[in-house]
Amino acid sequence: MPDIASVPRVVVFGLGGTIAMTSTPSGGVVPALSAEQLVAAVPGLAETGIGVEVVDFRRVPGASLSFHDLDDLAAAIDKHLAAGAHGVVVTQGTDTIEETAFFLDLSHTRSEPVVVTGAMRNPTMAGADGPANLLAAIQTAAHPTARDLGGLVVFADEIHAASRVRKTHSTSGHTFVSANGGPLGYLVEGQPRVLNRPTAHVTVQGTADHPVEVGLVTITLGDTGTLLRATADHFDALVVAGFGVGHVPTGIVEILTELAAAKPVVLASRTGAGSVLTRTYAFPGSESDLIARGLIPAGFLDPLKARILLHRLLATGHDHNTIRAVFTGSGNA
Repeated sequence: MPDIASVPRVVVFGLGGTIAMTSTPSGGVVPALSAEQLVAAVPGLAETGIGVEVVDFRRVPGASLSFHDLDDLAAAIDKHLAAGAHGVVVTQGTDTIEETAFFLDLSHTRSEPVVVTGAMRNPTMAGADGPANLLAAIQTAAHPTARDLGGLVVFADEIHAASRVRKTHSTSGHTFVSANGGPLGYLVEGQPRVLNRPTAHVTVQGTADHPVEVGLVTITLGDTGTLLRATADHFDALVVAGFGVGHVPTGIVEILTELAAAKPVVLASRTGAGSVLTRTYAFPGSESDLIARGLIPAGFLDPLKARILLHRLLATGHDHNTIRAVFTGSGNA
């Protein structure tokens, strides 16, 4: 008999999503399977020797998750890890995995892995990928190799850093990609093999008791600032997804200047890969011009990640100067 204290124990939190969906009489699928049912359907899990505890936390589509849900989830994860769990797996809809994983990453200060996974093909379809992704996620969460990596996304036998990963295809099973740096590693014969590690892990401390709204505006060809003007007053802060390395049309420079004087405005790149620059271009609307006018460069953080970090900083009561300092230090992680 194995020593029960030596058996790795992983807690699986079910949030719903495609991985937990079944057909309805009227057609289509909805989140209906419990976390227990998901775990029970994983072939080969019993043979791993990993102890699994299950928490049926939510049953909603990924698109309907809220910051309140994630605050509750982060608190529950910390409680289970403090009680001795070796790692955590979160199953949810892929629509928001890249945002959920990064949110949890910002909240996670412990060594144990927090792994997020899901499925692109629901359980009613041939070749459903949920069981394989869940098995790989549990194996990763239980393994010492995955410690001190922060939040992770495990999908299609790839291990991605939460701060880098993006959903890049609406239907492909290989939708999750880390354009900046590639996967951290892979599942090989049921074990995580880590080939590279993040250079930094940014965490945001404090209680999220400040209700805030953070907007994301993508700049487009011929943009005249109509959307910025119409929405800016409704937000406590903004992320602007600019062209290329962080550029906008000359005609909206003044409105961005006014906004940056009134609230935090973060400048990200809409390209999805690469860093916002800080001192290469000098024309009106260039990255150096906008930064000089008070915008905060996002570095390598894409617009969705930048919004999550900005929201978290504001919700925990951090001021404008601290926000600038955190972004300046985190964008190259």
